[in-house]
Amino acid sequence: MTRKITPQLTVLDVVAKYRPTEQVFREYDKLAGECICCQSLFCTLEEVAQKYGIELNKLLADLDKAAAE
Repeated sequence: MTRKITPQLTVLDVVAKYRPTEQVFREYDKLAGECICCQSLFCTLEEVAQKYGIELNKLLADLDKAAAE
């Protein structure tokens, strides 16, 4: 499966192009302890994963799944 969503995309890029991914970020907010869309909108997904200690490949897979819906 080819990824639609890559680590170099920003949170804004992803949410703007694939609206269903917003719910994925809301789920990860619990892990991050803050609103990712509010605090890291212009960060790349790679930066978000590093900042919040999120497993990047899982985040990408979850976002890809939501984008496909």
